[in-house]
Amino acid sequence: MNSIAAAVTQVEPRAAWRTALEVFKPRIALEIMLAGVAGVAITGGPGLPWWQLLVLAAGIFVAAGSAGALNHLAERDLDARMSRTRGRPFVTGALSGGMRWYAFVALLLTLAVSATGIATNWLAAGYVFLGAFTYGVVYTLWLKRRTWLNIVIGGLAGSFAVLAGAAAVDPSPGPAAWTFAVVLFLWTPPHFWSLATYYRQDYADAGVPMLPVVKGDRTAARAILAHTVPLVLLSLLPVVWGAGPFYALCAAAGGTYFIWRAWLLSRSQTPANAIRSFLASLLQLGLLLLGAIVEGAVRGSLVQL
Repeated sequence: MNSIAAAVTQVEPRAAWRTALEVFKPRIALEIMLAGVAGVAITGGPGLPWWQLLVLAAGIFVAAGSAGALNHLAERDLDARMSRTRGRPFVTGALSGGMRWYAFVALLLTLAVSATGIATNWLAAGYVFLGAFTYGVVYTLWLKRRTWLNIVIGGLAGSFAVLAGAAAVDPSPGPAAWTFAVVLFLWTPPHFWSLATYYRQDYADAGVPMLPVVKGDRTAARAILAHTVPLVLLSLLPVVWGAGPFYALCAAAGGTYFIWRAWLLSRSQTPANAIRSFLASLLQLGLLLLGAIVEGAVRGSLVQL
């Protein structure tokens, strides 16, 4: 592990921490962590003691970060061909990508899963592992270079985070938690296909069979809208099982905006519409997670006091 630290310190001190963080995709890891916390909140049980919730959140974050690092390691050749990613540390040489990095990633995942299992239960830990495995291995190593269905199956990573949070509270979570997990599954493809439409030439140059590259922008835009409508409708279902008015407002507002942006993209596949659809997906997810977590905190189903 000393060689990893040495590789990071080769970068200018002011940029070293940013370089190290970038490898673990902290923004994606944060989203997945919040999905896990939302899973706790939306389950509707007694919540978790604060220290268990903290360990669960940290475990999901670290596991997702390890999967992000594996993605960086395994895709150095692809990243070098894309304008969006050719500045990543393993591409530029700011960090070396030797076997010690793979060992470090495996160690991080082992620690994250073990801590989650010890603090909560091993079913929750299993879901944490499956989320990281789906993104790091199934999506990155097995599917991304082979089929446009890569991100459809890869969407399970967020679903497993929700189920990890739910299982930490109740090993047999109810319909609200399962519905929220399905929402996360349906959310990922239109989110990523919007970005892939914007960067279609990048993916074409790299030889990655993303939907806009394989089927064209028009087909991709229709698929985005076809995913967005049911995911928004499903996101409202937890209200039937007890989610309150704040969650309902967040789900309705974010969902309506995402559908509108997806519809505009289906009408005209311009780069501006593609990136706005991508940003709308982020807003919708953010509002969903905010609504679930705030409602859970208010109802007392997030943290045991």
